[in-house]
Amino acid sequence: MKSVVHLAKGIIVSAMISVGATQPVAADTFVYVSNAADGDISTYRMESTGALQPGPRAKAAAVVMPMAVSPDKRFLYAAARSKPYTVFVYAIDRETGALKPLPSSPLAESMPYISLDNTGRFLFAASYGAHLISLNAVDQDGRVLPQPLQVIPTGRNAHSIRVDATNKFAFVPSLGDDQVMLFTFDGKTGRLASSTPAAVLVDEGTGPRHFITSSDNKFLYVVSEFLAKVIVFALDAKTGLLTQIGEAVGLPAGNGLRPGSPRKPIAAGSTVAPPDTSKDIWAADIHMTPDGRFLYISERTSNTLAGFSVNKETGLLAYLGSTPTEKQPRGFAIDAKGQFLVAAGEGSDTLSVYSIDPASGALKRFGQYPVGKGANWVEIVSFE
Repeated sequence: MKSVVHLAKGIIVSAMISVGATQPVAADTFVYVSNAADGDISTYRMESTGALQPGPRAKAAAVVMPMAVSPDKRFLYAAARSKPYTVFVYAIDRETGALKPLPSSPLAESMPYISLDNTGRFLFAASYGAHLISLNAVDQDGRVLPQPLQVIPTGRNAHSIRVDATNKFAFVPSLGDDQVMLFTFDGKTGRLASSTPAAVLVDEGTGPRHFITSSDNKFLYVVSEFLAKVIVFALDAKTGLLTQIGEAVGLPAGNGLRPGSPRKPIAAGSTVAPPDTSKDIWAADIHMTPDGRFLYISERTSNTLAGFSVNKETGLLAYLGSTPTEKQPRGFAIDAKGQFLVAAGEGSDTLSVYSIDPASGALKRFGQYPVGKGANWVEIVSFE
């Protein structure tokens, strides 16, 4: 029996706190946002108050979307989902946050998700439309080598890929097949191999999308795109196998939404009317505060961020409530101190910045800042 976490009642109440009363963030903190429609990346300096100071934009290409930062914070990677499929590489200036373009490299397909292993020597990518994952080597100068080491078929609609804290295991949610694929990873040779069993199934119609692991590597949390719930797995550090232990829904009662389903692009020139998805649940991103006490997901149809408290001993979640945010929030991020959350909306021309109440996890929006069109992915980089 899968244990289900009971939902907490009520909506998150904005905490009556002063941003100035929080502890300062790292001396140099920078925010990067990919603008899919503009084909570039916005840069900002984050002040100790959480306020953002806009900087120059870095050119990429049309439909630039997922991004990833190298573990040593030297490089930012951004994938464009327009042809020719490309990963752009930028050197991050530690003093100014400016992005210096480095040689780009081809990708095997249109990739809605990229990540690096814990050494920064390998770049993973997942393709929703081509149902595959790829693995490329990265040299010491940050360049992604053009020939993939591996291209591996997956279940339908692979939507993310990440390694765990040990760098020995990788996981791939397959949104269209309601499963999370399990792999072992050799960090010396850069090879993925299917585990036994090869996948763990979730309930039909769940749509597993993005995921994170707890800081102690004991639990893995997957956001369900179609139901806006978070599925909680216990992670076996020796085998990399997952056991579902709970779930919690990130929508208030009476929300008026219905379960979603996989979305297909409409072909150019098609005369067939697209299905009405205006009431479909459409969850997207997931992140946890560095102290492991609070977890958040974004839900694009209701334009909200849902918050959960985390029981660090059991790994289970309790829904706290939902906070309004930018229109169609696909991406958001939390700073390294766990003080601020920055959210972007694909249908909005501003970013929202929230303070995070350290006691309750409540979000209080205190600033909105201009951003490019189709704002999609958010990364925050802090230097001590």
